[in-house]
Amino acid sequence: MSQSAYSGLTPEEVSKSRAKHGSNKSSFSDEGGILTTLKDIIAEPMFILLVAAAVIYFVLGEQAEAIIMLVAILIVASISFYQERRSRNAVEALKHLSSPLAEVCRNSEWQEIATDEIVVDDLILVEDGDLIPADAAVVECHDFTVSESILTGESLSVGKSASPPDNNIFKGTLVMTGYCVAKVTMVGDNTALSKIEKSIEGITSERTPLQIQIKKFVTTMVAFGAVAFLLVWGLSYYQSGNLLHGLLHGLTLAMSVLPEEIPVAFSAFMALGAYRLLKENVIAKQPYTVEALGAATVICVDKTGTLTQNEMKLAEVYDYASDTVTDWFAGETLFSKTLEYAMWASEPKPFDPMEESIHEAYAGTAPKDRRSEFKLAHEYPIKGNPPVMTHIHLDADGNYVVACKGGLETILNQSTLSPEELEKINSLASSIAAKGRRVLGVAESRANIEKLPETQEGFIYEFLGLVSFYDPPKENIGNVLESFYNAGIKVKMITGDYPETARAVADQVGLKNEGTVLTGEDIMKLDSEVILGTSEHVNIFARMFPEAKMKVINALKDQGEVVAMTGDGVNDGPALKAAHIGISMGKKGSELAKSEASLILVDDDLTHMVDAVAMGRKIYENLKKAVQYIISIHIPIILIVTLPLVFFWKFTEIFSPVHVIFLELIMGPTCSIIYENEPIEANSMQRAPRKMSSTFLSFNELSISIIQGLAITAACLLLGYDTLNKTNDETLTRTVIFSTLIFSNLFLTLINRSFYFSVFTTLKYKNKLLPYVLVISLIILFIAIYTAPVSEIFGFKPLSIGYVLLSLIAAFAGTFWIEFWKAKKRSN
Repeated sequence: MSQSAYSGLTPEEVSKSRAKHGSNKSSFSDEGGILTTLKDIIAEPMFILLVAAAVIYFVLGEQAEAIIMLVAILIVASISFYQERRSRNAVEALKHLSSPLAEVCRNSEWQEIATDEIVVDDLILVEDGDLIPADAAVVECHDFTVSESILTGESLSVGKSASPPDNNIFKGTLVMTGYCVAKVTMVGDNTALSKIEKSIEGITSERTPLQIQIKKFVTTMVAFGAVAFLLVWGLSYYQSGNLLHGLLHGLTLAMSVLPEEIPVAFSAFMALGAYRLLKENVIAKQPYTVEALGAATVICVDKTGTLTQNEMKLAEVYDYASDTVTDWFAGETLFSKTLEYAMWASEPKPFDPMEESIHEAYAGTAPKDRRSEFKLAHEYPIKGNPPVMTHIHLDADGNYVVACKGGLETILNQSTLSPEELEKINSLASSIAAKGRRVLGVAESRANIEKLPETQEGFIYEFLGLVSFYDPPKENIGNVLESFYNAGIKVKMITGDYPETARAVADQVGLKNEGTVLTGEDIMKLDSEVILGTSEHVNIFARMFPEAKMKVINALKDQGEVVAMTGDGVNDGPALKAAHIGISMGKKGSELAKSEASLILVDDDLTHMVDAVAMGRKIYENLKKAVQYIISIHIPIILIVTLPLVFFWKFTEIFSPVHVIFLELIMGPTCSIIYENEPIEANSMQRAPRKMSSTFLSFNELSISIIQGLAITAACLLLGYDTLNKTNDETLTRTVIFSTLIFSNLFLTLINRSFYFSVFTTLKYKNKLLPYVLVISLIILFIAIYTAPVSEIFGFKPLSIGYVLLSLIAAFAGTFWIEFWKAKKRSN
């Protein structure tokens, strides 16, 4: 196929086509517009409570408080809007970066563009392994078959041609063999795939375990808040006899109970975590993949290009006819029929390092370069177990070459060699593979070119010899594997190479193994229960094919492992989708592999997976710290609103909605800004992964947070009660309690940065936003206390140095006790 024969669209024609037919982006997939964000904010319970409080204040004639509520509504809405848009912008940026590319012809040049930029009448080039980017009509094709199972459910591939009705190809379908040039007919919402997607648009995706737990916790708190609201409203009305006054008191409690920071923090942590991964050259296609990263217990890796450099230099050529081995790795060079036919069985314009090496060796040793005399007449796609490929070349005089290379077992099974000869060849191949080489068989066929078999299985091959390739390990791969082991993550190699090759490479890179290797055939012969037992201890799987890979992945999942898997080829797609974390290579990965994977390593460097796991653990740990902080600081707010009423204090209105919203404006940024920016703890990557099924907060973790909240409550109310008894001053009492709570909040922020290391250790952690949030909180507190117009609205009065010190001491006592608990924990 001559790509130069096409001119494609001009820039002007592209613009006209886009204006007339639209872009290649489905409109319904654009979630999270500004109106949607605003609608979500208005529907938030806290927003509704603030509006209700503002209305009541207006009805009561308390204009200043009502205006504060309106300002608070604006601030809360603005913060929610900013955080939501920030999270969604991060997700959109990731979607844009992970979107596939397509090869199109424009202005007589073939170029790669984002699939969204394709327009009607564009000429596209698609080949095996590609996902078709738009509906199109075939113009020219070669051995072109497509899997349309995504549209029809039919698993068998469909042959395509340039003649109707077999010339239509559809967006989202997978090219199985060959390649073609096609003219785009439909884009965006008008494609067949988009019409199907629209029909399921309303179906929501399954929530992750962590999402379910957090939703359940928040729902429980909302239900508790509703009950508490009614009880406090009734009790306050009973004591005061004022219905609106009681309602306001009930609203104050409801606002203090709602943990609205938790869902916002969860979304922000996941979205921004995925965005941070991008800086480590890892694209997380869905933010919630971050949740699973820190829990990964097993990573299954391919050999070529993951553990090795994917250079594939020709190492040995064994010529069967002369029974000689040419050691190219040692510098020997010799032309042979085996080398020539290995070249004929490769792509005419190779892009694979292995085939490039073959062409280079042929060009340097052939007495006469015959490549220009022959044209590729027919190509059998890579197929078989293990796979082989067969090419047929013709010259102008009708001479032809039928050449095959690939999996040795497949070639030998279709050869005429005797059992003794087969044993000799297999023994030689095993000895070469034991050096860590990839070994391929090479053969020719004398088949009649006029009566070619439909598939390669119909050929009888004449065995010519072996070619082997050396692929050196990546320089840093030993350190990468050691990092996985230190983090409690098991590493398993799943490769299509010989067992001897896999074992040799495993030894070279430091992959832990007991020498046992299971092949794909071994896996398929074993029943599920046996695989459950063996896959736990075996770390090398060789001669693997898609069905066997799936069986291993599913066995590991059945054992309760959280499985990550790397892959790059079309045949890796099913296993990548089945794994909890599918990881595709960004450079050498096929479009199918990238589409099925949840992570993409932009530069194919496994080192970034260590960074990704660390990032996943950091985000999960920081989210836990944020939620524990929220629980601990909400408890005193709830109890300060409730207990004076329950115990019939002389003055029961310690806090009003104005005070609660003030506290919320401090707690929100603390939760989502400070803890989201916390660095990973020093021992995080030396601990075993958490269990995916475990509760987000264990009983002990939840208990310690509740105790923290109760201790802060005691510090605030005991000092407040003492002040009330000594002074009989409601305003002073309120100011002292409020100041103690703010100081406690600041101390809590510092000590909750780690539930293991001392606060003196965590003060050394780098978090550039921490000082700003703490200082701003103190400034706001002192403005509220010492600035007359503001203090009057809040019902505060200036505190003497003595009371400020008492508040600090009480806050310190109510929070820093946990340092003794941490010290005891470290000593165990």
